Amino acid sequence: METITSAAPSGGALLRPDPDHVEARFVEAGGALRQVPWPRVADDVLLEEHSPVRRFPVRHGRRVAPGWWWSATSGRMVPYGSGVMRTQVMLLDRDPSVVALACRPVELVWREGGRSVAHAPQVMARMADGSGLLLDCVGGSGPSARLVARARVASVAADAVGWRYRIVRPADPVLVANVRWLAGYRHPRCAGGRLMSSVVAVFGRERPAVEGVREVGDPIAVWPVLFHALWSGALSVRLDEPLHERALVSVTRAKGGVA
Repeated sequence: METITSAAPSGGALLRPDPDHVEARFVEAGGALRQVPWPRVADDVLLEEHSPVRRFPVRHGRRVAPGWWWSATSGRMVPYGSGVMRTQVMLLDRDPSVVALACRPVELVWREGGRSVAHAPQVMARMADGSGLLLDCVGGSGPSARLVARARVASVAADAVGWRYRIVRPADPVLVANVRWLAGYRHPRCAGGRLMSSVVAVFGRERPAVEGVREVGDPIAVWPVLFHALWSGALSVRLDEPLHERALVSVTRAKGGVA
C-alpha cells in the first residue's frame, strides 16, 4: 500500500541553504528547549522520543481536537494536533518501513533576508534504515504559498542528511475509512494467539473473508483476528474499495508488502 501521497513543492527558484546554517530546536528530556545545528540533530538525536517542540492548541469549533494515538509500531502514545495529523500517523503506523513516529518533535531554523525563519514539520517518522521522514499535512486546497516557501528549505535540509521531506495531501477517503476500521484491531490483544496461524492458513488461497472466518470457528472470536492480520500485513485485501464480508482476502506474498 502506498501510505504516503506526496506533493512536491513547486514554483520559483529553489532555495539551497547551507545545511550547516540550518539549526534545529527540540525539547530535551528535562523540558528545556535546545537549539543546535540540524545535521548534528539528524545524526545524533532520536527525535521520535522527544515531546512536541510546539504545543498543540485547542481551536474551538473544530471537530477534531488534539489527542493521542497509540502506535502499534512502537507501542507508545503519539500526541497529535489535528485530524489530518492523526490520519497520517495512522497510515504510517501501518507502514512496514516505519519503526517509530512523532508529531512536531523538531523545528528547523534558518536566516532568510536578514530575519530568522522557523518551521516545525507536523509529522516525523523514523524509517527502518535509520533515516527520517518529515511531513506537512495539507487540506484538499493544497499548501499555502508560505508553506511552499518553507518546504523548499525543509526539503533541501532533509536531503542533505539523508532524510526526506514531503507535503502530503488528503489520502483517498475509502482507504482512510478502511485503515481506520482495521486500526481498531491493531493492538496485540487482537492477534488471537494460536488462532492467528489458523486464520492465515485458511486464506492460503484467495477467498471471501466470511467463508474463511466461518471455516476457522466462532465468527465472534475470528473476525478480530482477521482484522488484526489485515492491519499487520499478514493478510491482504483491497483497501481502495469498501470493506465488506465478501471482500477477497489472501496471504500477503510480496516481500514486505502491505495491502
